[in-house]
Amino acid sequence: MVAALIALAVIALFVIVVLIKSVTIVPQAQAKVVERLGRYSRTLSPGLALLVPFVDRVRATIDLREQVISFPPQPVITADNLQVGIDTVVYFQVTEPRLAVYGIANYITGMEQLTTTTLRNVVGGLNLEGALTGRDGINSQLRTVLDGTTGPWGLRVARVEIKAIDPPPSIQDSMEKQMRADRDKRAVILTAEGARQSSITTAEGQKAAQILSAEGQKQAVILQAEAERQSRILRAEGERAALFLQAQGQAKSIETVFKAIHDGKPDQGLLAYQYLQTLPKIAQGDANKMWIVPSEFSKALEGLSRLGGPGEGDGRSWLDVGTPPAGPPSAPDPSLDTASWFDSNLPPAADQPEAKISLSSIADQGPLLPPVPPISDLTDPPQQ
Repeated sequence: MVAALIALAVIALFVIVVLIKSVTIVPQAQAKVVERLGRYSRTLSPGLALLVPFVDRVRATIDLREQVISFPPQPVITADNLQVGIDTVVYFQVTEPRLAVYGIANYITGMEQLTTTTLRNVVGGLNLEGALTGRDGINSQLRTVLDGTTGPWGLRVARVEIKAIDPPPSIQDSMEKQMRADRDKRAVILTAEGARQSSITTAEGQKAAQILSAEGQKQAVILQAEAERQSRILRAEGERAALFLQAQGQAKSIETVFKAIHDGKPDQGLLAYQYLQTLPKIAQGDANKMWIVPSEFSKALEGLSRLGGPGEGDGRSWLDVGTPPAGPPSAPDPSLDTASWFDSNLPPAADQPEAKISLSSIADQGPLLPPVPPISDLTDPPQQ
């Protein structure tokens, strides 16, 4: 009984092992290479697959996704004999799992070595500056070479990127100094250009300011001269009118006085009295140190002595107050008409042609002074 149970257990275990060996599951984006009795049989796609137990076996499981491999820095010598370290990144994908398994023993190692040798060949023909600035060209050449070489391995190289290029420390120091010198040079040039532009702009501004100031001063002088001219014309017109009015007033005054004197018929005594009143005014000056009595003074005194007594002719004095002397009466004194005394008979100063001055712009204004005639016209012609 026990032996039968053991036999059943062994048979059951064998069946389970056979079932396990007969069934395999392939995940998505993977492929399995199956060998039958040590020889390539087929490539299993994702999903459930059946195998012949103890006859078929899975040789390798290949990842079909795009893979990224970063290689460590590789020493490379440039065309100008400078050693630099370059590390690269390769993006590839397995397209043929059978070739990836049987085409090369280890496609990762093979790709690394191929990248290193190709990189040395490409960078060896470039100088340091070309290697630093020509990364796109290097990447393109590396991808072309790697994609063409790894095709028989069942690989497709999508792209190759240079991650870093590390020159020697001394070269880095020299490059930093050169770059710093270039930046300092550009800074000095930009500063000089800025100072130059600032000086030019300042000079142009000062020039414009001086021109505007000169134009303003010129216009101010012209306007001041015109105003002075108008002022002098108006003042001259006023003085002329004042003199004319004063002359008219003096004429009217003399005419009135003269008429009054003739109407009053003054005698010799009145004239002598007026003469005596005028004499003190002669000595009113501060510079008069001596007063000489004129010869007519005695005659004036004689006339004055007769002011209170009877005089010649009708026997009356001009001091007598009473009835007028006999004779024809004098003509009555007409009233004076002073309405036209202060009429200058001149037009207003603003309406005179000298006061009508029109200012024009500076650009259209002609010369303020008349042109000077030549010297030949000023000199007298030679007498014949």
